[in-house]
Amino acid sequence: MGWWLLDADTLARGRFVISPLAETFAALRLLHTRSGSHPGEREWLRTHLPGYQALLTDDPITARLVRAGLGRNWTADFLTPAPRPGEDFATEVARVRAARPADSRAQLLLSVEGPLPAVLERDDLPERAAALLEWVWAETVRPTWERRRKVLEADVLARTARVSRDGWAGVLDSLRPGRTRWLGDSRLQVNLQAYPPRDISGAALALVPVTPQRGGWVAWEDGRRYAMVYPCAGSLAWHRERPLPAGLGALLGPARAGVLLLLDSPMSTTQLTAVTGQTLGSVGRHLKVLREAGLVVRRRAGRSVLYERTAAGDTLVAAGTAHQ
Repeated sequence: MGWWLLDADTLARGRFVISPLAETFAALRLLHTRSGSHPGEREWLRTHLPGYQALLTDDPITARLVRAGLGRNWTADFLTPAPRPGEDFATEVARVRAARPADSRAQLLLSVEGPLPAVLERDDLPERAAALLEWVWAETVRPTWERRRKVLEADVLARTARVSRDGWAGVLDSLRPGRTRWLGDSRLQVNLQAYPPRDISGAALALVPVTPQRGGWVAWEDGRRYAMVYPCAGSLAWHRERPLPAGLGALLGPARAGVLLLLDSPMSTTQLTAVTGQTLGSVGRHLKVLREAGLVVRRRAGRSVLYERTAAGDTLVAAGTAHQ
């Protein structure tokens, strides 16, 4: 397994970061694998895969670059610069374009695990990679970025609230269950690969959510910045396609049952409004009824008021799900 060594100060300074480029690269990986993990992703692929395939058919060099860069066990580092707080897509993709050609070829050698195809022995690989990411962003991510961003922010708020309840160890264990894990003794497992450990003490650490459910990778730059990219909570990423238990919907009403279903992680009214598409007033009324029924509770986390299910709410959802 691959793991990082980090001191308490590095972990304490760690930040959640929303990255348009990370979301775009996760979308590129989804197009590359052609395999959605839920109905929403499969519908997205049906919409965008033909255009992506046509693009690569017209540009066989970039097609070879994608196959080489998105290797079976490793991704070429220049494709995934470590996200930084507050950067927009243009700023992030400019760092892909600015990669040195010699470095990009050396990194591709690692990802292909063999000789570099002759067609990739060229100096315009960073430019080609940046242009492809710009196409994926413009055609498949930017049209829905505002909703995606709100979903990602909902995930960040839920996990930030969890720090006070479960500590950083609980949060890190939950990012990619079975892959990420706090091992103790200042060690953080970041994947299942047999790579040498890295001492990242003193570096900037970013935790970066993306909506594709098979997203997830690590990134670093010059030993100063490290990032762990992880898929956000599944109930947030594809709630519109998530089947609502018929009994739960009949008992509470579909809209109210949908709110209860989402509250397995703490969420604010603003986030619920963004994720469900319901109005703020409707969400507020649903929460009031659910609170009075003892199915959800609210609590303050910093400046936010968060709602989450009670044990009774969990029991009701579990019973409804079991009888679908």
